[in-house]
Amino acid sequence: MDKFRMIFQFLQSNQESFMNGICGIMALASTQMYSAFDFNCPCLPHYNLAYGLGILLVPPFILFLLGFVLNNNISMLAEEWRRPQGQRGKDPSVLRYMFCSMAQRAMIAPAVWVSVTLLDGKCITCAFCTSVPVETLGNASHASLSQGEMKRVLARIPCKELYNGQELIASEVAVRYLRCISQALGWCFVLLMTTLAFLVRSLRPCFTQAAFLKSRYWSHYIDIERKLFDETCAEHARSFAKVCIQQFFEGMSMDLVAARCHLPRKAPADAGEAAEKLLGITDQGTMNMALKSWHRCKPPLHLHPPALPSGNGWAGEGQPPVHPPLPRREMVAHYSCV
Repeated sequence: MDKFRMIFQFLQSNQESFMNGICGIMALASTQMYSAFDFNCPCLPHYNLAYGLGILLVPPFILFLLGFVLNNNISMLAEEWRRPQGQRGKDPSVLRYMFCSMAQRAMIAPAVWVSVTLLDGKCITCAFCTSVPVETLGNASHASLSQGEMKRVLARIPCKELYNGQELIASEVAVRYLRCISQALGWCFVLLMTTLAFLVRSLRPCFTQAAFLKSRYWSHYIDIERKLFDETCAEHARSFAKVCIQQFFEGMSMDLVAARCHLPRKAPADAGEAAEKLLGITDQGTMNMALKSWHRCKPPLHLHPPALPSGNGWAGEGQPPVHPPLPRREMVAHYSCV
């Protein structure tokens, strides 16, 4: 169990590198999924376009959503977006930075899928086989076929075992023509994605360096603050449960002693340490109020400096006195928005 805890802590401390690795694995998995996928074009005029474009666009959309689902920061972003204003304002630039960072990672696997699909050419061949220019590549003077019958014949181009329109246009000619267009679109898409990645990663910090550093700092702060708050809550819950259980068994032992059942009673050595970790919050109502206060009005991001002696030439001379920190219960009541 300790080994799993150490691995989990390591992944938390290296979350950015871990998420980059996950996105790379998803990109490789998308290529393997496509290579293992059995592409079967329906070879029908009204279904080819829907099937081909569906294979081209639907899996990337699913992979894009999975990229957000696997990112732990999506819940933090939603919580920060939906929380009440309270005593801490919400900076839209920080939220935009967090969303863009997650979107960049989530776009890796869909971009790989679209690139591989276009370079392969099967989807474009299936989707647009009925749009092959017969006037240029085939025999447009074939008068025995109506427009609807010609569409039905052209829709069978991806299915070699069903195609029977060699006198209209050779299937190999049509397939090569459509695959050439698909590969050209694929390389253009790769070039476009590479150029956008270069602009986002390299040029954006050059134009707004101060805003970029500020957004990155506070996004890291929100992530670290959430983790520390969860750890503190878990530690408080563990100490609270330990003290409650110890008090329960102490009360049971006193009842047994009162019933003349003499049992040895030994005070636990860590009872005082567990009580110190409660931080003055020792009942359910106060804890619920503290959690509600944390959600509704988080404390402002301003640390109170310690009080300095005045009147003897120190830097604190002439400054208003700094009030001592409030007790735990008064602090909770102070931050409560109810």
